[in-house]
Amino acid sequence: MAWSAIFLYLCLVNGAGMDFDTKFILINNIKLSVNASETEAFSVARAILRRAGLLGFAKDFRIYRRSIDARRRPDIMFVYSVAVSGDFPDIDEARQSKLGISIQNLQAMPQITIGENRLSAPPVVVGSGPCGLFCALLLAEQGYAPVILERGGSVKDRNEAVRNFELNHILDPNTNIQFGAGGAGTFSDGKLVTRINDPMSAYVLERFIEFGAPEEIRYIAKPHIGTDVLSVVVDKMIERICQLGGKILYHTKYLSPIVHNSYVTAVLTDKGEIPCGALVLAIGHSARDTYESMIKGCFDIEAKAFSVGMRIEHLTEDIDYGMYGKRELDPKLGHAEYALSHDTKNRGTYTFCMCPGGIVVPAASEEGGVVVNGMSYHSRDGRNSNSAVVTSVFREDYGATPLKAIEFQRNIERAAFKAGGSDYSAPIITFGDFMGDSLKTDPGRILPSYMSGSHVKLARPETYLPDFVCNGIRSAVLAFDRKIKGFASPDAILTGAETRTSAPIRILRSNETRLATGYDNIYPAGEGAGYAGGITSAAIDGVRTAIALMKNFHK
Repeated sequence: MAWSAIFLYLCLVNGAGMDFDTKFILINNIKLSVNASETEAFSVARAILRRAGLLGFAKDFRIYRRSIDARRRPDIMFVYSVAVSGDFPDIDEARQSKLGISIQNLQAMPQITIGENRLSAPPVVVGSGPCGLFCALLLAEQGYAPVILERGGSVKDRNEAVRNFELNHILDPNTNIQFGAGGAGTFSDGKLVTRINDPMSAYVLERFIEFGAPEEIRYIAKPHIGTDVLSVVVDKMIERICQLGGKILYHTKYLSPIVHNSYVTAVLTDKGEIPCGALVLAIGHSARDTYESMIKGCFDIEAKAFSVGMRIEHLTEDIDYGMYGKRELDPKLGHAEYALSHDTKNRGTYTFCMCPGGIVVPAASEEGGVVVNGMSYHSRDGRNSNSAVVTSVFREDYGATPLKAIEFQRNIERAAFKAGGSDYSAPIITFGDFMGDSLKTDPGRILPSYMSGSHVKLARPETYLPDFVCNGIRSAVLAFDRKIKGFASPDAILTGAETRTSAPIRILRSNETRLATGYDNIYPAGEGAGYAGGITSAAIDGVRTAIALMKNFHK
């Protein structure tokens, strides 16, 4: 796809027809009833512009953001930001502040500059998670015909493998919830929330919509796609890449690069050698065998901090009530979401990957380990809501080397496997028992959702998690209860172990060229390389990596 079309995606957000590089005014904090329409938000914006003497310059209006303010229950409000494009006069910041507006410019995507070096072979992208897919998609649209290596299977293959694991406890170490088409995000909630303030976020959202994601992700404050919809989106993206001359090799495990004078000329896989003009390593945060091979090879890799803990489950209606104060939920609100954190003098504990109306899923990718994650469908209509509750792990906690970082995570997973009975059942405990020293309370009102609740076993978290993690979670859950009444309910279910919050290592690369240290055509990218933390940021890193590769090489 030409860059002019990509620019159009960004400029036509929400169908508003905003011209590129045109100034727009952002009017924030428009609070309206949940029953109000978007038209009413536009009316408020027009009134504000009229008072400011700027309405005559306005051209188009669109919803820029919509969030929920439930602080004054039961009067829950939608809070809108409205973007208005037009040929506005220059207004200094002091007057903007007085008027309660801000004037901004739509930012263009960076231009693609094609490099002078010719690729000796098509670029190879290792991994088909959001980073690898967005990188390969842009390369394919520019005629580079990338080859994607995916150790796992297609979405269909993954669904079958996950179903077999849940029914028969037979783990496929290459096709599972972590590995396969779409990466780990395919079996999550498809959350697109990101903490990075990158103008390319809009581009990523628009591409997701193009391939089938709901249009509401443009403006809701916490956009999500849902596992069921995201699976379709992933298939369509891969289909487009292949239509444009790229290809994906499923069930093909990358092993190592074949290097000559700092250039990769081919890659070695478990199916043989593949010619390679440039290598993008979008390997994901769970490719530990690849990490270990790279650590032993000639890559500069450092250990980094990460977090571990458990999943906590509540009834969806209890979280809704705790946050919205209404037993009968207004369908316009959707089920309640939270993002909570609690800091002590030493370290922090926080919630991560919250899944309203979701389930806890078996996310192991190594035999003899138990790993949990959260997943929900687009409707988010499940009985329970869950999130990870995880505590920070610092480098000094495990020895500050990459291999020891991997070992730290792996030891927790193996201990959780043993605590669950060594058959991939997950260890669980009620929060009431966790706060004491007992292990006597079976789930009752709140039932665990891991493997439909049929493969769980009561176990003390201290048998598989470090004491500082357990203590951090105890303290944090009590603190969270002061923000959401009922969060520390004695019958809330804790399921372990959550260990894959982020990559435990970082593959060092140049900030300017994105090239791996010591190489002239290897590009570490995405969450697995230590440069992203979620679907959107990983996708952005994939796009920027494709741009960097093309700046260096022509096809």
